[in-house]
Amino acid sequence: MKALILGAGYGVRLYPLTANTPKPLLDMAGKPVMEWSLDLLLPRKEIDKIYIVSNHLFYINYEKWLKGKLEQRSGHYRKYGQKIVLCDDMSQSTNDKLGAIGDIQFVIKKHKINDELLIVAGDNLFEIDFTDFVKFFRKLGTTICLKDFKGSKREILSQYGLVTLDNAGRIIDFEEKPALPQSTLVAMCLYIFAKEDLKLITAYLNKGFNPDAPGYYLQWLYKQKDIYGYTLKGKWFDIGDIDSYGTASDYYRHKHAR
Repeated sequence: MKALILGAGYGVRLYPLTANTPKPLLDMAGKPVMEWSLDLLLPRKEIDKIYIVSNHLFYINYEKWLKGKLEQRSGHYRKYGQKIVLCDDMSQSTNDKLGAIGDIQFVIKKHKINDELLIVAGDNLFEIDFTDFVKFFRKLGTTICLKDFKGSKREILSQYGLVTLDNAGRIIDFEEKPALPQSTLVAMCLYIFAKEDLKLITAYLNKGFNPDAPGYYLQWLYKQKDIYGYTLKGKWFDIGDIDSYGTASDYYRHKHAR
């Protein structure tokens, strides 16, 4: 299995914090946001490579970060640092960005990936039992991680892609930011794709569909084949703006201060 961390966004809603730093490298309770995911992924025996995709503007930031981690030779990076591969998608602004789906395709093609692929947003934080998540995927196939926002107000739910499952856990409906939400299951940017399904990304892009928002790809994908939803039990934070960054920072700072 390969893993891919999406880190090529420009973080415009977090200016000025992201004027010179990509979101995944912003500080989160003493270490970069992305390192919380890497701490979970690096020790996984089934993952033999972790690709981190950046835009050209921030590529040097990722290079300096990785060089520093490898020179420290501490913790997971001492033992597993050779798993990490940086990828520059060569975009330099929001005007020529590839988008999240475009970046996934870029990495698959550049590195000739023909394997199971775990994808995670570099600006997301989550608490998950990866053993259970992978076991679920291996049993059923391509899987999207979900978070149940039961009890949330309609205006909150309408900010997300919402999923409806059947009794087998298969996705039977997907609405991207609906005005009238019919579900409370929010689709996270945490997926595992079966290797035979990777070609569907190219098929989607060749049709001229939106290359940026992953939700639109998922909205198309579930109509092409059976995909499944795994509901996360732990916490999840999607750092999209200053408020969500502050909320996540408070949680991680207090949790890890104990």
